[in-house]
Amino acid sequence: MRVMLLAEVVAASGAAAATRSRKAKVEALAQVLAQCDPDDVEVVVSYLAGTLRQRRTGVGWRSLQDLPEPAAEPTLTVAEVDHALEGLSALSGPGSTTARREMLAGLLGRATAAEQAWLRAVLTGNVRQGALEAAIQQAVADVAGVSVTQVRRAAMLAGSTPTAAVAAFAGPESLAAIGLEVGRAVQPMLASSAPDVATALAAFAEPVAVDTKLDGIRIQVHRDGDDVLVATRSLDDITARLPEVVDVVRSLPAERVVLDGEALALDASGRPLAFQDTASRTAQASGVAVTPYFFDVLHVDGTDLLDAPLSERLATLDRLVPAAHRVARTTTADVAEAEEFARQVLAAGHEGVVVKDLSAPYAAGRRGAAWVKVKPRLTLDLVVLAVEWGSGRRSGWLSSIHLGARDPSAPTGWTMLGKTFKGMTDEMLAWQTERFLGLETRREGHVVFVRPEQVVEIAFDGIQRSSRYPGGMALRFARVLRYRDDKAPQEADTIDTVRSYLASHVH
Repeated sequence: MRVMLLAEVVAASGAAAATRSRKAKVEALAQVLAQCDPDDVEVVVSYLAGTLRQRRTGVGWRSLQDLPEPAAEPTLTVAEVDHALEGLSALSGPGSTTARREMLAGLLGRATAAEQAWLRAVLTGNVRQGALEAAIQQAVADVAGVSVTQVRRAAMLAGSTPTAAVAAFAGPESLAAIGLEVGRAVQPMLASSAPDVATALAAFAEPVAVDTKLDGIRIQVHRDGDDVLVATRSLDDITARLPEVVDVVRSLPAERVVLDGEALALDASGRPLAFQDTASRTAQASGVAVTPYFFDVLHVDGTDLLDAPLSERLATLDRLVPAAHRVARTTTADVAEAEEFARQVLAAGHEGVVVKDLSAPYAAGRRGAAWVKVKPRLTLDLVVLAVEWGSGRRSGWLSSIHLGARDPSAPTGWTMLGKTFKGMTDEMLAWQTERFLGLETRREGHVVFVRPEQVVEIAFDGIQRSSRYPGGMALRFARVLRYRDDKAPQEADTIDTVRSYLASHVH
């Protein structure tokens, strides 16, 4: 049995981070996997993806501020790290804080400087190596000598690339044996984006389904008799928090069923509430009620529908689920008709539409061309208040920017709404590093505060209430479109403009 050192995984992660070539990333990952003992495959694949097998370890940034003196030579194995993290995740109750601190110090004290940096990153979800799941799946397929299509399908049905990797290394028969299992959540099918309805429809020659895009929580619901599982997009089990969803699914005329949909909180008039109202409800078992709306069905009473065309799945869905719990949709090949439907959807307070190929199977876990979402792009002109030094591939560059709106009532004249590092090219990172160092006023740790002079155009999906920032609001999914050198800071949008988005129920 060959012992896999953590240092080998860290080196592969660094190699993947150092290149923008997908082929080179795959080669770096495959080189480690080729030397991996079967007992270590699940952990190694998880680590190469920058994730942990443990959902929660109880370790946060505060616990990782002061690291012990690093080890001079690498001795930690991946199995030892996984065992230590399993122990951390099991701690609870009186004395757990002290025990966790001691266990963490013991683990980090055995790690080299490079391993400490990697462990800190993975424990805080901050590994940025560009080794996307697709590259890892390709590396697994290359080393195991199986089709990447088989690996991808097994990963979606198992809800886990590490699980699929273990099966791939056991042989093609083990990989093929992974199927849709009622009661085990699968990775959800995802949509690509288009700027408008006409562009989305242009990709399809035949009539399409145009679904309402709800701004709720994605749910996948499995029923086997009276047993019901409600899982989130990230495959977390939230069944106990949504008894109203359980009741709806138990009322359906089927014993075994798997459904894909959204849970949405509504006001008294039936309009959607703010996204965080739904999100807070799905995070706990009490509060505002949510209503389930389903837009796909993957299994009914012994019949798997994953490979059936969407037209067949929708016909089954319509027979099974009452209209009150189905996402509103229209079927058309006419752009004007689709655009009118989209206008009605937006007027009802929803997020947009999803245009879907009626001939396509359910490609779980993939963001392909068969589903195309269309949302009106919201933008604001904001000012950069501070910038954070990047990590991983962005080390040495100023990366995440703090965004502020004009606010005459604030002491500084600005109110922070959040921060983002999305949408930045390498050229933009290089430019903004030079630009903001020239505007620097002070530093606190990894944060560089700057004079509020640079205007940036930000696209975002909506505004949500937030106690994290002084304005009581935060941008959802903010990303940089461009820097506006043609605008002075006094031309930036005001806090009142931002509030108008919140008030209009555009989330």
